[in-house]
Amino acid sequence: MTIQFYRACILVLMLFSLRVAEAAEETASVTLVPRAHAHNDYYHSRPLLDALDQGFCSVEADVFLVDGRLLVGHWRNELRPERTLQRLYLDPLFERVKTNGGAVHPGGGEFTLLVDIKEDGQKTYETLREVLQDYNDMLTSVKDGRLQRRAVRIILSGNRPIAVVAARRSRRVALDGRMPDLDSNKPAHLFPLISDSWRNHFTWRGRGTMPEDQRSKLAQMVAQAHRAGRRLRFWAIPDRPDAWQTLYDAGVDLINTDNLEGLGKFLRDRPRE
Repeated sequence: MTIQFYRACILVLMLFSLRVAEAAEETASVTLVPRAHAHNDYYHSRPLLDALDQGFCSVEADVFLVDGRLLVGHWRNELRPERTLQRLYLDPLFERVKTNGGAVHPGGGEFTLLVDIKEDGQKTYETLREVLQDYNDMLTSVKDGRLQRRAVRIILSGNRPIAVVAARRSRRVALDGRMPDLDSNKPAHLFPLISDSWRNHFTWRGRGTMPEDQRSKLAQMVAQAHRAGRRLRFWAIPDRPDAWQTLYDAGVDLINTDNLEGLGKFLRDRPRE
C-alpha cells in the first residue's frame, strides 16, 4: 500500500473524529426540558430532530402496519414508503445514543418514544417486537418483572394490545394508561404513563385562571398518578402559555404541544427543577 493511501485513511479518521466531536458539542449546548412532549412530532419539518434541538425528552409517532412495514403518519393517505419508524426515529435515536455515550441527550436521562398504534394493535405490536430487536442496546426493558433502564423507553399508545403485552415476561415496551388505570394495581413498569384527553375531564380552555374546582381535580389526578409511580399527560390541551403554566404548576409530568419552540422557551424560562 502506498504512503498516499495511509495519508488518505488518516485524513478520513480525523474528519470523522472531528464531526463526532462537533455533534457532541452541539447536543451538549441544548438545555433539556424533560416535561415537554412533542405531540404528532412527525408533522414538523425535521421529525425528532426539531424536538431534540429544543431539548425535548419525549416525542410521539403514530404508526400504521402496511405490508409488513411500520409507516409513520396520522392518516393512511399521509403515509409514504420512506417514512418508516426506523428511518425517522429509531435509527437517529440509536446514532445519538452511540455518539453521546449511552444517552439521547448528553448527560440526560431516559428518553420517551410514544408509539401510537393506529390500527390492529396485536399485529402491529408483533412487527414492532421484531423491529426492536435491532435496537436492544438502547431500549429500556423488563425481564421477569425487573426493570432495566437504558437510553430510550418505548411506550405504546392508541390501539394497545394490553393483554398481549402484559402477558410477556420479557418485553421492550410499556403501555400508555388511561384515567381508569389510575386505580390499577398493575406495576409502574407496565403502565409508567397515564394519558387522556383534557376535554374528557375539564371545561377550562386555557384563558385566564382555571376554576378552583377544576384545579383541585387536576391536583388530585397528579397526586394519584405519582403515588403509583406513574407520570401524567393530557392530549388536546389548550396549547397556550396560560395552560402550560397551569399544568406546570400542578406538576403534570408531560406537557403536550405542537408548538415546540414556544413550549421549549416557556420551560427554559422556568426555574430549574
